[in-house]
Amino acid sequence: MRGRLGRARFMRVTHSALTLPPRMTALPELDELERAIEAGGTHLQVEVRCRVPSEHGELPVYAVALGNPDSRVPAVGYFGGVHGLERIGARVVIAWLHSIVGRLRWDAALRQQLEHLRLVFMPLVNPGGMLRGTRANPAGVDLMRNAPVDAQDPVPPLVGGQRISPGLPWFRGRIGAAMEPESAALCAIVERELHGREFAIALDCHSGFGMRDRLWFPFAHRRTPIGHIAQMHALHEIFERTLAHHPYVFEPQSRQYLTHGDLWDHLYLRAPAGMVFLPLTLEMGSWLWVRKNPRQLFSRGGIFNPGIAHREQRVLRRHLPLLDFVMRAAAGHGLWLPRGDACEQHRQRAQALWYAFAR
Repeated sequence: MRGRLGRARFMRVTHSALTLPPRMTALPELDELERAIEAGGTHLQVEVRCRVPSEHGELPVYAVALGNPDSRVPAVGYFGGVHGLERIGARVVIAWLHSIVGRLRWDAALRQQLEHLRLVFMPLVNPGGMLRGTRANPAGVDLMRNAPVDAQDPVPPLVGGQRISPGLPWFRGRIGAAMEPESAALCAIVERELHGREFAIALDCHSGFGMRDRLWFPFAHRRTPIGHIAQMHALHEIFERTLAHHPYVFEPQSRQYLTHGDLWDHLYLRAPAGMVFLPLTLEMGSWLWVRKNPRQLFSRGGIFNPGIAHREQRVLRRHLPLLDFVMRAAAGHGLWLPRGDACEQHRQRAQALWYAFAR
């Protein structure tokens, strides 16, 4: 049986006396998220967007928000745990939520910033998959292949998304089936909290089997640029100037491979006309951890996560400045977002930087 926050489908924290009973479950990330929710008290609005059946009872998929809900202010969404094997993505987002909640006690500048900004967190989108130690959700569906978007160019076999069987990886779901509850919950939060504003950024935290940390942006289903490529290039420009010694490769996902069913392609395409919506995906390069401890190769979880406590702490320290940058970039978007002739200049530089390879 989950705690009090898990008993209502939609629930808002309304008083500081709310407490959760101390306990340890089979899913430490869920425990840690609920501790952050309790610590946030009346600063947070909390919903259970759906419930996922498991052998340990139903698992809640939480959405947490704070700051100004007015649609006239910018917003940032932080997402994690979409793939159950990639626990570190959820932990990064939960650590950032803990940091925000802790600073609210004393950080007057943050409180002032939140009067003009909305923050949204879904740190554990796929708790069932995480509990089972699988990339997919308990139904065998890869949530990042689950959106109704088909690639316009050839995709790599299987990894690009397949409809053969949930017994194989990267299963998209059956043709014509509704989106999975977890995917639908993420989309509903984005459409309610991020869409419809002048400006919003989303950051979805994953880990991938690579040597570099990468920041990807749409499209994943085609090689041509998104409509807001000038704005994305401007974001990249201030990112380079602000975090000069960062470890990231900032690029379109299509530069690596194409896929069917990408959630962020779907949500970008559904964003209302007139707004600037910039989705980013952090792909932490897990080979950075595996090469220091090759024994992790013999564990599914070890391939995608640091594995050792001090390395995980190092990963959290490494990426929290990125999450802070995204928040500040959204709050100050009026100072760097290109307009008029500057848009065309950024578009041309983006084309030269990212799309000279495009066929």
